[in-house]
Amino acid sequence: MTATVTSTSAQPAPAGITFPDGFVWGAATASYQIEGAAREDGRGPSIWDTFSRTPGKVYAGHTGDVACDHYHRYADDVALMADLGLAAYRFSVAWPRIQPDGTGPVNVRGLDFYDRLTDELLAKGINPVVTLYHWDLPQTLEDRGGWASRETAEAFAEYAQIVHRRLGDRVATWTTLNEPWCSAYLGYGSGIHAPGVQDPAKAFRAAHHLNLAHGLAARALRSAGAQNISITLNPCQVAPLDPASPADVDAARLIDGVANRIFFDPLLLGKYPSDVLDHIARITDLSFIRDGDEATINAPIDVLGINFYTPSYVRALPGAPGALDYPGSQGIAFRPPVGPVTDMNWQIEPASLTRLLTRIHRDYPGTPLMITENGAAYPDGPGENGEVQDLRRIEYIDAHLRACHDAMAEGVDLRGYFAWSLMDNFEWAEGYAKRFGIVHVDYTTQQRVLKDSAKWYREVIRRNGLE
Repeated sequence: MTATVTSTSAQPAPAGITFPDGFVWGAATASYQIEGAAREDGRGPSIWDTFSRTPGKVYAGHTGDVACDHYHRYADDVALMADLGLAAYRFSVAWPRIQPDGTGPVNVRGLDFYDRLTDELLAKGINPVVTLYHWDLPQTLEDRGGWASRETAEAFAEYAQIVHRRLGDRVATWTTLNEPWCSAYLGYGSGIHAPGVQDPAKAFRAAHHLNLAHGLAARALRSAGAQNISITLNPCQVAPLDPASPADVDAARLIDGVANRIFFDPLLLGKYPSDVLDHIARITDLSFIRDGDEATINAPIDVLGINFYTPSYVRALPGAPGALDYPGSQGIAFRPPVGPVTDMNWQIEPASLTRLLTRIHRDYPGTPLMITENGAAYPDGPGENGEVQDLRRIEYIDAHLRACHDAMAEGVDLRGYFAWSLMDNFEWAEGYAKRFGIVHVDYTTQQRVLKDSAKWYREVIRRNGLE
């Protein structure tokens, strides 16, 4: 049965729930999606600057040149966060602002911006949670091979140390990477994200070098005194369409290996799964995995970030072309969404989040978790009174918070929840066509308006729970 979220008034109101004391309530953004100022203060070009200017790659030719102009309006945006009562704000640092070419000289003006942002957050009582990489790789590094090259992983560790030296006295939590699955498979497999490459062998090399980059950076950060080290994954809650079908079960195992265990196992267990290595070896040789790499990747972390939006159901289907973002998935079909969907055409199934969290708790025990992204895109805009009534987003977040609470009741060590996103922004290949924010942004005037979901979230935070 598929869990659904509706606004039918005939349904009984859910019971109220309370989260534990100290549960962290936050919101998240990413540098290229909100900052703008793409050519200011010494920032170099990123792969998204290049990709968004490639005809046909991004909706309507949109770019992140201006986005939400957060680079200039950060103080006002932090004031909004304080008004909402956020305990923490997860933002990413733009590598091209710090090292325009990915290596070499440091751009102090870029560090100055994050220094100002950090101080502004702390002045308002909001803890800064830094993500060092959210997809905006310096273009120069991509020109030298990008994530398919080991050099990028080594350069990332140096970059992490540079940022920590500037902000480490005030930032407690350091996330190395956001969603390496997207960087590897959407960037180098399907090519629907920057840098737009379609090469399954490079996709697997990129996945490994992203894992390695995390391990190298995590160890460097720990040596420098970082208190809390994390990585954010976007695990696929994948299930066989017919659990009684051995072929469907095997299809789900393969997708789970490519999507999840290729990251989870080396990070948390210190070894790639043998079936995943066998799968990769059918597409490319494994020479890019060197002796000692898995031990390096297995650097201790203090919390694991989980991004979740929608589940996946798969079945074995001989002759199916598979999906380019799951290299080697020929003969496997993904079921189209069933029931209610968001504006991204993503199926809404909160119970699958509970299943995912309990699975991680079971398979990788002792790892504290944090929901670092969860939310929904809907096209709601200001009405005649200027307010943004987005009931569907409220229902989506409410249902997924209840799913989180259900997982915690089953013993999952979940420490907090970050709504995606604080504000409407540049939604990658979708440009500005999709709105995930709890704050509405008019991209012409840059006016911010709290949606009803933001006001509702403020009350959730205030009461530390749901009515």
